Amino acid sequence: MKKKVIVACGGAVATSTVAANAVVDLAKENGIDIEIAQVRISEIESNLPADLIVTTSKVKRDYGAPLITGMPFISGIGVDKTKEKILEVLNK
Repeated sequence: MKKKVIVACGGAVATSTVAANAVVDLAKENGIDIEIAQVRISEIESNLPADLIVTTSKVKRDYGAPLITGMPFISGIGVDKTKEKILEVLNK
């Protein structure tokens, strides 16, 4: 079953592209079929429902879907732990 992942940042261009590519690669490596919606933070709600939301900005709102920070894909710090969290959600 295809999983929907929303990847969001302030402008839906630079950092979300890096995070989206990382999530797509991770899913492919693990045989998970995903659909990516790359959006601005302000557009998350209009792209729901989703199985997972990955943001590169701080978000405190509850959208009713697991929310994981994608900043490690930008900073390079904590990437493995972030990948584990993403896989945990997508493998449910």
